[in-house]
Amino acid sequence: MIDRATVDRIIDAADIVDVVSDFVTLKKRGQNYLGLCPFHNDRRPSFNVSRTKGIYKCFSCGKGGGPINFIMEHEQMSYVEALRYLAKKYHIEIEERELTDEERAAQDIRESLLIINEFAMQFFEDQLANSQEGQEIGMAYFKERGFTAESIKKFHLGYSPENRSALYDAAIKKGYNRQLLFDVGLCIDDGRGGGYDRFRGRVMFPVFNIAGKVIAFGGRTLHNDKAKYVNSPESVIYKKSNELYGLFQAKRAISKEEKCYIVEGYADVISMHQSGFENVIASSGTALTEGHVHKIHRFTENVTELFDGDEAGIHAALRGVDMLLKEGLNIKILLLPQGEDPDSFARSHASHEVKSYIDEHETDFITFKTEMLLKDTARDPIARAKAITDIVHSIALIPEQIARSIYAKECSKRFEIEERVVMAEINKQIAKNKEKAYKERQSKKNSESEDTNHQPDTETDTVINLPPSQIEARQSGGKSKVESISLYRYEEDLMRYVAKYGMCFLCETTMADNSRQPTTVVEYIYNELSADGIELITPVFKRMLNIAMEQVHPFYEALEDKRVVLNQEMNQALKEGIAEIDRKGVDSVEMAEKMEEELKSRIALKMNQREVEFRIKYLEQRLCSERDDQVREKAVNLVVELHQLSRIHSQFGAVIPTEYDRLMTLVPNAILNLKNAIANRRVMEIREQLAHADTNQANELLEEMQQLNEVRKKLAKLTGERVINTI
Repeated sequence: MIDRATVDRIIDAADIVDVVSDFVTLKKRGQNYLGLCPFHNDRRPSFNVSRTKGIYKCFSCGKGGGPINFIMEHEQMSYVEALRYLAKKYHIEIEERELTDEERAAQDIRESLLIINEFAMQFFEDQLANSQEGQEIGMAYFKERGFTAESIKKFHLGYSPENRSALYDAAIKKGYNRQLLFDVGLCIDDGRGGGYDRFRGRVMFPVFNIAGKVIAFGGRTLHNDKAKYVNSPESVIYKKSNELYGLFQAKRAISKEEKCYIVEGYADVISMHQSGFENVIASSGTALTEGHVHKIHRFTENVTELFDGDEAGIHAALRGVDMLLKEGLNIKILLLPQGEDPDSFARSHASHEVKSYIDEHETDFITFKTEMLLKDTARDPIARAKAITDIVHSIALIPEQIARSIYAKECSKRFEIEERVVMAEINKQIAKNKEKAYKERQSKKNSESEDTNHQPDTETDTVINLPPSQIEARQSGGKSKVESISLYRYEEDLMRYVAKYGMCFLCETTMADNSRQPTTVVEYIYNELSADGIELITPVFKRMLNIAMEQVHPFYEALEDKRVVLNQEMNQALKEGIAEIDRKGVDSVEMAEKMEEELKSRIALKMNQREVEFRIKYLEQRLCSERDDQVREKAVNLVVELHQLSRIHSQFGAVIPTEYDRLMTLVPNAILNLKNAIANRRVMEIREQLAHADTNQANELLEEMQQLNEVRKKLAKLTGERVINTI
């Protein structure tokens, strides 16, 4: 297991913008960054990333968290896998204790499959580079295709020997589980306790996910085998409909160029890269899927499909058009000369010739589709009408109204049809599409409801899955009127201050020896609740408070280290500032001293702000990167702010106190509100108990109620609320 100190180093080192940018194109918007959410089909950017807070949040689908959570969600990794990923990214050495046999046996199967694939890739690379068979067959083929040594290394190309069990034997010798070799599709069970290699005698093309992990392989035969290419079967780590070959190598170029080229096969991608086009990906011989388009859309809105000029290439281009349009992408299509594919064309032409050809021949989808569908229909009005209807239906898929209008006008002009007729048909098709989508959603909803008969039987399930107003009702079986007094919102309000400002200085506490101790928000809240014997009843909040308190001691140690750094920076800034004053020269010693005092005040204020930022970020980051899924999710929701005050509110010198400025009032009030709600809840319980109590019990209950009412009156004076005596 990874120790806490190492986890903290990873959390502190991971820059949320840097981590997310590996997978999503982000654009700066004020203090934050905005992009298309990678967790749902996001057409309009709703994915917000805050470098200051170190978290991301999608205000459409609700996903959110820190760098660790992002990697977990995006790459479907476990918490530990995500930590290892980030540790590797930021060159942090992981310190951990030895796993027990039980822990080792329980390690995530996904991690094991990725490790096996990594071993296989290295095995194939070694066979290509260092075996005679690999050199004479595999390397000879790659050189014949014009692949350079740099490309072979960049795409980790390899060779699988003719020996039917070369990889299997090597993996078993290394101690890998034979069943996992079968599960990931590298080997096939021979039915006699052994196995043989799926890809024997083939050159190998590893398929990487967007994070750079090997998830599958494509193997090309060099013989007259019936199957020219053999690909890994789908597995826990590989879903063909979601993966694009070359995206890992191309993602930065796609973002930089604001454009993506789609080709068909492995060789097409590699040859285009060698020709200077690194923003190229392949659908690997399959039709584009929603999963493919969704991934492309994260990096760019501009797509050009490059296909062979034959009949198959034309049909492949047409298949992808509607799906790309539906996702709001700008599509262009380029058919290469007859007999050429991107691979051969890139190898037979200089880079500038390839670029010139693309610039001159790529065309928008409506022009391409018109030419293809209307070919040979001049004498067949019915076929022509059908083709035009097909084009109009494609336009109806475009989500942006302005873009639809422009294409409708173009369609009207090209086909000599009145624009109103075209728009009427488009609107009719849009209505049909919406109705179809609605029916599909309803069908899915009904299917899910039939399969969802689970009733929450744990306290945690109750709190997480029900609205706050129903939480206590479910906890009490729905029979008591006490459910009308929910503590959830008061506990949530209190824990929001813990999550957002937990390590911020709030006040000084007088200790038993009369010394005064600086006290943070979380310490103050914990001490106030403990003094009155109050425990939070919402499990996730209870765990969150305990986790926050566990962080207090490490925080103070980290704060001391931070102050050392800040003092060094302050002294350096002061030294440079005084030197600048001396260089400018002043008329008198008094003026110089005044300037130095002002300089010290500015630097001290800046360093104080830096410390406050450190205090705020410290607990936010840790709670939003917590291993406990429910704590992590709740923490993100508590710290994220959908709206922020505009700068216009501080014009003309007006200063509006921030929430941080008012903590000394807000936090005690939140505690008082919770205590008041608890008292009200207990009063309601007593009233219910009085209905069934005997004389002695009734007297005790009435006495307790009298005491509670006194407490409520005192709380009311502090909070400014009225209390109605219930006796």
